[in-house]
Amino acid sequence: MNTVQKRKMKTIGIIGAGAGGLCALRQVLSEEQFTPLIWEQADEVGGTWIYTPDIEKDEYGYPIHSSMYKNLLTNLPKEVMAFPDFPFKEGEKSFIHHTEVLQYLKDYADHFKLIPWIKFRHRIELVEPVDPNNRYTKWRITVKNLKDGSSSVSEYDAVIVCNGHYFEPRYPDIDDLELFKGKKLHSHSYRIPDDYHGTKTVVLGASASGLDIALELAKVAEKVYLSHNHPFPFPSKLPPNVFQVKGVKGAKENGFELKDDTFIEADAIIYCTGYEYVFPFLSSSCNITVEDNQVKTLYKHMINSAFPTMSFIGIPFQICPFPLFDVQAQYIVQLIEGNIQMPLHDDVVKEMEQSSIPKKHYHKLGIFGKQQMYLEDLQREMKVGHLPQFYHQIPKIVILRLFFSLMDFKKFNYSTKEINDGEIQIEERLDGQVRNSKLDLIVIVCKRLFVLVVFNFPSLVKTVYSLGLKGMCKFF
Repeated sequence: MNTVQKRKMKTIGIIGAGAGGLCALRQVLSEEQFTPLIWEQADEVGGTWIYTPDIEKDEYGYPIHSSMYKNLLTNLPKEVMAFPDFPFKEGEKSFIHHTEVLQYLKDYADHFKLIPWIKFRHRIELVEPVDPNNRYTKWRITVKNLKDGSSSVSEYDAVIVCNGHYFEPRYPDIDDLELFKGKKLHSHSYRIPDDYHGTKTVVLGASASGLDIALELAKVAEKVYLSHNHPFPFPSKLPPNVFQVKGVKGAKENGFELKDDTFIEADAIIYCTGYEYVFPFLSSSCNITVEDNQVKTLYKHMINSAFPTMSFIGIPFQICPFPLFDVQAQYIVQLIEGNIQMPLHDDVVKEMEQSSIPKKHYHKLGIFGKQQMYLEDLQREMKVGHLPQFYHQIPKIVILRLFFSLMDFKKFNYSTKEINDGEIQIEERLDGQVRNSKLDLIVIVCKRLFVLVVFNFPSLVKTVYSLGLKGMCKFF
């Protein structure tokens, strides 16, 4: 009898075999009293890290899940992307190609013997509470087998939703967009720069994907307009054919009107405007809604406060994802075991309603402070140790380099070594040479802030404020 057949205790259904689902499965399997099962629509593990050149429908007629583009390198070094109990393989480069991340997830699944617990090519159609009047209800889950078209219904004691939130594009509101005759594309469907040779292309949005795609297009396009609504210019030096402009207000046949009432000619626009949280398989009786990018009502960004036997992994954004998934998964397992006390549903609702954080930023943690506070809060409640400090320190170095030296930040490599009394020292290298990170960053930041002082003092104030003055000062 194999291990899958031996377990007879509490059953836990997990939706999705991306990084979050694999981590949830690994933590659930660490407790003998649980019998888990993952349903995965694809034919392999990896979720959004599975690259496909297709951009519309898969072979079964469903929308393509992955937003991966061909040349993508990670925005964080592998040293802080790894699950804490499973490091990436040794290698010189810290910022790695997406194929290496996918292989890492496959190695993780093999190492922890996760594959026997996964049903591939199975799509969740419906999740609903068995007893809506019982807060700790079981769950009735309807699943479609994509290979033969059959559907099945089963019940589980708990369900963990790990379907990701980088597959449903959020589109901007642009007046008269139908007038524009050029190419229009959301970054979800961007794969390669080949179609943009010699073009004037607008990249709308200056977060991670917008910046990355703008840099890639700059190598082939005549002009790239980095269009955004930030109150300050992005402070880093950019390629000479990349121009920062205000957000797009309206469209004409040959270009776009901007929010400062200027006009730019363009051949194409790429919307790097983010993604929506969607859970199309959850019935209304699950009591989960999304309002202005806020998933309600979740306790600690994870637990359905109306029905705590339903939880979610990976809702927060601007994070170090895999370590956060790992801590969340441990917390969820502890909750299912009964080792963590849930507050009343009404208290969670009240706390969310009284929050001063705008709804659209409610799940935004960020690198300077909030992510660390969030994780350490969960770990204190579980009575487990905190992540090593380098998980929080290296991302701060990277974010500052990204902001103030965008074209070079992925050239740096990172490593850690133990020194006196177990203290971990971070080493940052460029071209094999160890760098003095603090001195380097002070010079780079001061240079770029000087440019802002000379040309736009209000932008300097807003730039420092946006990064978090307290966090920056503490870092330096």
